[in-house]
Formats: sequence, C-alpha cells, structure tokens
Amino acid sequence: MIAEGERETEKEQKRTLILCVDRDGDLGAKAGIKTPVVGRDVNLNAAVALALKDPEEPDANAMFEAIRIYDKLREENQNEVFEIATISGSELGDVSADRKIVSELNSVLSAFPANEVILVTDGYSDQAVLPLVESRVPVSSVNRIVVKHSESIEETAALFTRYLKMILENPRYSRIALGLPGLLILILGILSIFNLLYYYWIAFIFVISAYMLIKGFGVDKSAKSIYEWMKEYTPPPMHVQISNYSMIAGGLCIAIGSYLGWTSAANYVASITPPADPAEWFGLLPSIVAYFIKGSMDLVVVGICVALSGRAICWYMERDVRLLRNAALIGLIAWSRWILEGTANVLIRPEEGYSKLIFVIIVGILIGIASSIIIFVIHRSAKGFFKETKEGEEELGES
Repeated sequence: MIAEGERETEKEQKRTLILCVDRDGDLGAKAGIKTPVVGRDVNLNAAVALALKDPEEPDANAMFEAIRIYDKLREENQNEVFEIATISGSELGDVSADRKIVSELNSVLSAFPANEVILVTDGYSDQAVLPLVESRVPVSSVNRIVVKHSESIEETAALFTRYLKMILENPRYSRIALGLPGLLILILGILSIFNLLYYYWIAFIFVISAYMLIKGFGVDKSAKSIYEWMKEYTPPPMHVQISNYSMIAGGLCIAIGSYLGWTSAANYVASITPPADPAEWFGLLPSIVAYFIKGSMDLVVVGICVALSGRAICWYMERDVRLLRNAALIGLIAWSRWILEGTANVLIRPEEGYSKLIFVIIVGILIGIASSIIIFVIHRSAKGFFKETKEGEEELGES
C-alpha cells in the first residue's frame, strides 16, 4: 500500500521545465555545442563556453539566468520536479529557425514531460518563440534577459569621442563625413563672395552626382590601380620594345595603305560615268580592285616588312634560329610588291598581256628557292650562334 501511495505522489508531482531558447543558433555557431542541452551542469558548461567565445553574447546571460532560476526553485519547492534545458534555432532565421526550435522542444518534452514551462529568452526573440512553446505546453512565466549597458555620462562621452576620432582620422569615413560637406561649404563661401548664391543648388547637385558616379562605377579604384601600375611598371627588354614598336609602326602603315587604296578606288569610280545597269558594275570590279592594289601596295608591303624586321631584330638578340626563316620571308614579301603591281596592270589593261606578271612570279619563286638554300647554308655554318629550340627547329624544317 505504501509503494502505491508513493507512486501516486510521484504522478501528482508538478513537473516544471526551465527552458532557455537561442533562436539565432549562436550556441552552435560560436561555441560549437549541439542542442538540445539538458541538465544543470551541461547548461553551465555550455554557457561558460559561449561566454568565453563572445563575452558580449546575450544568449550566454540568458543561460546563466535559467540556471539561477533552476537553483532557486529547487531550494524553494522540494515537492516539485524541475529540469533545465536549452534549445536553439538556426542562423537562417524565420521558418528554418522555428522548425528547428519545435523539433528540439518535442525532443525535450518526450524525455521530460513537463506540466508547465518557465521561458527564458534574451528579450529580442520571445515574441516569436512564445507561441511555439505555448502550443505544446503551458507557459507559466517569461523572463526576458536584456544586457544593460552603463548609461553614465563618462561612458557616453567616451563612446562619442571614439566615433568622432574614427571619423576624423580614418580616411574611409572622413572623405564622406568631412570631405564632401567641406567641399560643399567651400563652394557656398566662394559663391557668396561673388554674390552668386543662386548658382549654389546647381553646384550642389553637380558635386553630389559626380561623387555618386565616381563611387558607383568605381572610378576612384580604377584610377588608383592605374597609378599603382604606372608606379610599379618595369619596361621590357630593349629587343622586346623594338619588336613592339615595329608591330605598331607596321600596323599603322598597313592601315594608312588600305586607306590610300580605298581612296584610289573611290577616285576611279568618281571619274567614270556610273553605269545604268547594276550588272555592268561587275565588269568594273576588276578595275576597282586594281586601283585599290595600286594605291595600297607600297605602304602595305612596307608595313609588313617593318613588323617582320622588328621580330627579326628580337630573334637576333635572342639568338633564335627562327631569324633565318623570318629574313627569307621579308625578302619574299618585299618582292611581292612587283607581283601586286603586275596583277593590277593586268586587271586594268588585259590587252597588254601578262608576260611581265609571269616573269615576276618566276623571279619570286627563284628568290624563295635561293632563300631556302641560303638559310640552310647559314644554319650549318653559324650553328653555334643560335640557341636551338624545339619550336625553332620545327618551323625551320617546315620552311
């Protein structure tokens, strides 16, 4: 009979859960502690670990308050059963945090079926947490723990002085807080001297819009990077500079030559009577191409030879065997000027024949053969001068 009475007494005992809720998941994110945390000693260790990681963390203070309430209630009410637990949400907040809180709360209640809950929060999340807890177990008390900062004049003055010093000494903030207003005040003063204050709003809008454009498009960062690049720029070796210069000069010659060829062809078209039938334009196409070749061939050939000569100088200083192939190519391109001239003459006056064109083509072939022989002989005789590379040998073999 006594045993049955004791069991009935245990069933009638009130079971109270002191619940601390960390809605933003700082306990796991900062201290690496998994929740739910059940039991006084485990909660005390978790609160100490969280406070050591972040002494300003309000959730640690809420956990200490939950432990204090647990100890006080156990001393005052010997006939009740108390338990303390801490559950947490998620860093993502909103629905994810609430679902995790509900899941952990159900886990705690299955292990300790409480009759009521004393809710302890950091004061910022109790409005979101309270309905979740009340829907599963009655809440008899809510304790909001808000970390109080000193409101003394000395600390307020120190805080104000620290921020003022940051504004004055940190260029990142002083440009906005001091530089921009200072510029606007200076413009106001200058305009007031000359009695032109009615222009101030125009100047104000211009300065603000210019600043927004510069910061918005990152013009200041681009200018800074260009300045640092110019300050740290190291010129390349002399032979590389010669090669780059010759490429630019050759490109300009080719561009100007193409323009002269276009001008020559346009002058020819302007000097003739435009045909009425569009099909007759096809008969004029060879002459148009011929005048374009005549007008552009000299500078185009010179431009290509200049660009290749710069590369030849670069390879000579590097003792690259590709110099020989490049030198032969310069000779052939230079001779192609007469091939282009013969082609243009045939296109303009086909009745004069193409014997001269055939002659210059044959001479070009002979020049190519002679260049190949000369390259072979020079390569054999000056083999010690060149630094043999796999790429140079392959290109020389192909040529």
